[in-house]
Amino acid sequence: MKTPSRIQPLVADGLVDAVIRQLMSGKEAMVYVVQCGDTLRCAKVYKEANKRGFHHAVDYTEGRKTRNSRQARAMAKGSRYGRQEQEAAWQHAEVDALRSLAAAGVRVPTPYDFHEGVLLMELVADEDGEPAPRLNDVVLSEADARRYHAVLVREVVRMLCAGIVHGDLSEYNVLIDRDGPVIIDLPQAVDAAANNNARRMLERDVANLAAYFGQFAPALLDTDYGSEIWSLYESGQLQPESVLTGVFRAEEGCADVDEVMQIIEAARREEAAREAGRAAAGNA
Repeated sequence: MKTPSRIQPLVADGLVDAVIRQLMSGKEAMVYVVQCGDTLRCAKVYKEANKRGFHHAVDYTEGRKTRNSRQARAMAKGSRYGRQEQEAAWQHAEVDALRSLAAAGVRVPTPYDFHEGVLLMELVADEDGEPAPRLNDVVLSEADARRYHAVLVREVVRMLCAGIVHGDLSEYNVLIDRDGPVIIDLPQAVDAAANNNARRMLERDVANLAAYFGQFAPALLDTDYGSEIWSLYESGQLQPESVLTGVFRAEEGCADVDEVMQIIEAARREEAAREAGRAAAGNA
């Protein structure tokens, strides 16, 4: 097929030899199967912000680190430069998340290169070497549903132990290869410690999994792994292999609001001091 204009720079740089076909079109990007030497890979071409169907991005970008204070100020002001930097940060977030999660043992596609808004990464394949199907396109038995659900809940735990929440996990963002589930689509991934929406997003991700797999294994609909996982994380007890029950009961008792506010204010002061230090170093 004709090489899309956004992929042409990768061809010119020798990273891609040819574009084989379009694989899928999503709310954030177009994905193509490309030839790289003797290997087939994926080229994910991110859509421009005004053409992207992913809304409420501010919930996802909260707490993300910036390169320097100038970039942070520009992004906050919404200037043209700031919008460009914000878009670049959105795209780079997936590359960073993929690398961090792969290092943590989470099954995600291997990223190879990122060039001018195009992510070159592993083509996740089935047993025949064809692009692996998405989870929602696979017919499941009750046993398979239970097995895949257990695998993905464990992957959510590993992600959280690495400090990352997917934020948009569902049957549409999971591929099934010869070895089981592979998690994809991570530009909206959030920093669990820095984003105030992280708990809500994690619990929603886990609820999405229960709702989907519960169609095939109804007992999963009565589980509450999300709250259990976050409770362990919040108490500092979560480990990649933590034993989970799927049952959660909130502890009764009143929270010490004054103590919580003191902790929040102390964290704010520490972050302000760090930001001032970075700004001073950058102006030195």
